[in-house]
Amino acid sequence: MEFLTPLMFRAVARPLILLVVQPAASVTTLLYYSNLLPQNASLERLVQYDLLHEENHLFRFLVNCLRCFW
Repeated sequence: MEFLTPLMFRAVARPLILLVVQPAASVTTLLYYSNLLPQNASLERLVQYDLLHEENHLFRFLVNCLRCFW
């Protein structure tokens, strides 16, 4: 169980830090990958394509929740 702690900490820490440091880009990226962002070139410039990384489990979870429930 101890080997999961660093993985879980990294998965939670990175999205939270990005939400605090770059809130507009993080929210825009969440909406973009959830297919909830309107087609607008100025909004798509804010999208950070590197956020959908394999180890970013919290971000993937949020995207999938938004896809299902919104």
